[in-house]
Amino acid sequence: MATPSVQEVLPPSLDSTSEPPPLFDGTTRLYINYQCPFAQRPWIVRNYKGLHDKIKLVPIDLQNRPAWYKEKVYPQNKVPSLEHNGKVIGESLDVIKYVDSNFEGPALWPDDPDKQKFAEELLAYIDTFVKNVFGSFKGDTIKEAGAEFDYLETALQKFDDGPFFLGQFSLVDAAYAPFVERFQIFLHEVWKYDITSGKPKLAAWVKELNNLDAYKPTKCDPKHLVQLYKSYFLAQT
Repeated sequence: MATPSVQEVLPPSLDSTSEPPPLFDGTTRLYINYQCPFAQRPWIVRNYKGLHDKIKLVPIDLQNRPAWYKEKVYPQNKVPSLEHNGKVIGESLDVIKYVDSNFEGPALWPDDPDKQKFAEELLAYIDTFVKNVFGSFKGDTIKEAGAEFDYLETALQKFDDGPFFLGQFSLVDAAYAPFVERFQIFLHEVWKYDITSGKPKLAAWVKELNNLDAYKPTKCDPKHLVQLYKSYFLAQT
């Protein structure tokens, strides 16, 4: 069960003119970007586990990054990263597993062996899912993207003890949600394609996700997303 809703005032993004926070002072910091799907994953997990006071959000302006972030925090210069106990963890799937294992709050990894196995399968497939949908933007979009959402529809039929991939909300949902969110917006805007049409399990999953207080404040700006994807995927070469 998710922790009670917290109304959080989101801090402004830090850019090349911003001073760094007092690094490695014992504060746990999650470095994110408000429009980045990879950074959204641990942001959702942090919220769901009720860690607003335990993990401080530090948003980074990826278009004008502060030099200190690469030099002193995370040499890969990407988000997300998590500063905790004098070290920094990167890569979004590693970060969400770390947060779930090392902090209080609802456990987001199942005890059931069958669910564990299926969770690993879904996480192993996610890069293929994302790559194939992005690739569809330059191909037979509805056919190619549709096959990926068929995969999700089938996956959501595996367990019937809740609307999420493993029944109850888990790291798998946090991993897929940011990309499904963006794909739903873009495919509808450009191709008028409804990813949930004829897919009742996926429709229910999206509905339940949108009801989560942990997820709502993490959602991207649709106008910014459409403009970004159009410039990247549909620009004339």
